[in-house]
Amino acid sequence: MVSDVIRVSSADNVAIVIKPDGLFEGEIFFGSLKAAEPIPFGQKVALQNISINDPVVRYNTVIGYANQSVSKGTWLKNDYIKTPPSPEFFRIDFSKSTDEEVEKLDGYTFEGYRNSDGTVGTKNVLGITMSVQCVSGVIEHVVSRIKKDLLPKYPNVDDVVGLNHHYGCGVAIDVPAAVIPKRTIRNLAQHPNLGNEVLVLGLGCEKLRPELLIDGDNYSLVYLQDPRFEGFQAMVDGIISKATVHLERLNRRRRVTCPASDLVVGMQCGGSDIFSGLSGNPVAGFAADLIVRAGGTVFFSEVTEVMDAATQLVERCANETVAKKLLEEFQWYQNYLEAGGGDRSDNPTPGNKRGGIANVVEKAMGSIAKSGTQPIVDVISPGDKVQMKGLNFVATPASDFVCGTLQLAAGMNMHVFITGRGTPYGLSMVPVVKVSSNSELGKRWFDLIDLDAGQLLTGQKTIEELGWELFQLILEAASGRKLVAADKLGLRNDLVLFNPGPIT
Repeated sequence: MVSDVIRVSSADNVAIVIKPDGLFEGEIFFGSLKAAEPIPFGQKVALQNISINDPVVRYNTVIGYANQSVSKGTWLKNDYIKTPPSPEFFRIDFSKSTDEEVEKLDGYTFEGYRNSDGTVGTKNVLGITMSVQCVSGVIEHVVSRIKKDLLPKYPNVDDVVGLNHHYGCGVAIDVPAAVIPKRTIRNLAQHPNLGNEVLVLGLGCEKLRPELLIDGDNYSLVYLQDPRFEGFQAMVDGIISKATVHLERLNRRRRVTCPASDLVVGMQCGGSDIFSGLSGNPVAGFAADLIVRAGGTVFFSEVTEVMDAATQLVERCANETVAKKLLEEFQWYQNYLEAGGGDRSDNPTPGNKRGGIANVVEKAMGSIAKSGTQPIVDVISPGDKVQMKGLNFVATPASDFVCGTLQLAAGMNMHVFITGRGTPYGLSMVPVVKVSSNSELGKRWFDLIDLDAGQLLTGQKTIEELGWELFQLILEAASGRKLVAADKLGLRNDLVLFNPGPIT
């Protein structure tokens, strides 16, 4: 029998209402408790009397303190919970817990595009990047022309993608913070799905020299200010001539059988609700463990959404060096927020709160569930590439679009995106598997969602069943055998750089 409420840990003094029409006044739940008032779906109910300043406990963690007395069976509203102080990262000591030996997962494969540098693509895409924002309109024009006139002639090429951004000139290009957008642009151009066949478009007078983005022999460079171009059409013809060379080479690429260890999967959530931490993220975390067991690479991100779980994450670090890197990234971001007059209270969003999430601490505990249970083997700074197989933390802002861009730069070839409130998020460069945390969203957005993790809440399936289903779906989408919803609908978000440096 499915319960009307869910309590994550026996230490929790609150539970979440999962009955679709909520609890009605006087209804018996959790064995013998009686609802003192109507409590809506997705909201907290007190399991015991909670006095002013008493801790509110979820996930076996203090997510806040009561600012008024609440009787058991009562709706514990978000406004009744005072957020605890921010962690003091310099006071968190590394203490290595004993890692459980996990069974390796052998024999799982997908069909991917193997590159000469050892990376593996899950799509075959022509990328057109740029050194400066001044040429973004030209890239959009050229991409449209290539899709219409050229792409049908190259059936083995999946797409042409403009790597547009708002950087390159009018910015302080040599300040320390500029390293983040510069290496992000460079690493995006080296993404495995582009097959080392990138066309670089520059203006000619920009601060960010296009030559800095070129690596290898298969890159082409076109300057719009080249005096040989007389008029706009000459520019377009010059770019398309270069693009044709790359399309011909990309068209010769073929999928080959690759072990699951070649997967690089980015985990992200957005438009979260209270169920994200109960269903969608734990299901993604189970799949993450399967990928790591198969020898693959998984990473999770979103500094502002996880740094309140710093103590729990430090305990999972593979060694003290990794723990130190993790805490340094958290401290850097906290300093960045403070310098701009912000703080962690800017998260969660109004939609997150309407979905039942009280504060950033509660959100953090649900967010880290998508990382699974394996040790964190490395911490990657914004814009850098992943270097080690296993579970990595890739430091990014929580913004969906900035996070997705930085995860692409880190080298992900598959993306899993979990949502509870709903978002039409999608990326053009990699397949994005969309997971709903509740079945109401899964049914309402039937053509936008690839997997409904809300089946866990209704008792139809277990975490293990859904985790294996997600793992198999990742393999199918990586092989091109399964077209994810965002690709079917052509949903593409813009790439958004993280630029903490000044604009001049």
